[in-house]
Amino acid sequence: MNRNIVRLLSCIAALGTGLAHAEALGPLVTPAGLDAVLGGDNAPVVLDIRAEGYDAGHIAGAVSAPYGLFRGPAGNPGAVPPVETLETTYEGLGLDPARPVVVVSQGDTDTDFGASARVYWTLKSSGFSDLSILNGGAMAWVNAGLPLSDSAVIPEATELSIIWDNRWTATTDEVARIVGGEEKAVLIDARPQAFFDGKRSHGAARRPGTLPGAENLPYTTFFRPGATAIDTSGDIAALKQALGVDADEGVVSFCNTGHWAATDWFALSEVAGIENVRLYPGSMVEYSQTDGEMANVPGLFGNLLHQLKGGN
Repeated sequence: MNRNIVRLLSCIAALGTGLAHAEALGPLVTPAGLDAVLGGDNAPVVLDIRAEGYDAGHIAGAVSAPYGLFRGPAGNPGAVPPVETLETTYEGLGLDPARPVVVVSQGDTDTDFGASARVYWTLKSSGFSDLSILNGGAMAWVNAGLPLSDSAVIPEATELSIIWDNRWTATTDEVARIVGGEEKAVLIDARPQAFFDGKRSHGAARRPGTLPGAENLPYTTFFRPGATAIDTSGDIAALKQALGVDADEGVVSFCNTGHWAATDWFALSEVAGIENVRLYPGSMVEYSQTDGEMANVPGLFGNLLHQLKGGN
């Protein structure tokens, strides 16, 4: 394992939870912290992004906003929907950039956190600034003994004019320039080791493998074993040093479809506060559909075998 990654793991092991509460929710909020502000002045919109389970019980006042609304088509699930589509979606959900938003996923696995992180990233890039994720999701809320409601919420539509902010987005062309040495950035592969090594691939990817020069920083790095709530904050300087990030470089997080990579992006950008961290939304599915150079690509037989397996 690369020495920089070993140092990063050591840094993360020493990190505390650093979760925000009541008055200033921050990027992560606990169930108790969210409960304390519901029903108050400027109470947040709670977005329940679960595909299933809303009708059976949800946080009172939460709006159903399934994760699929924020994702691309089957052939490129990580693609960002057109801004016009996002704008219509936000209006139908009753969203307003002037009002806080808390994103809630199921919280049954560490993988699930990526859904909240991806929605958070999409909203931030759309001009929303007062954003939080309920750490541990709906399961954390239930485990805290807090009540659920089965009354569906029909939001009052809003009128918006959304402009996409590219500061947190890496495009395929930009990634290709980084791979080619024309631009500088640290490439972080958020996938489990088997994907990084080219032993597994997403079903929509044309080739297994990773980006040349990438470091493997699996999204699971930011979770304690068996936990579904992210557990990281800490020394920004130590994280930058561990990643090898200098003043002139940024970080680009990628995976298969921009799901696991959203967790790395969130942990590094929003929790650790490292500047110039970008997410490559299309990630390896999109990149593998180009003629771009790749690393850890197996032979033809291995490629066909790995296409039978999948991941995020």
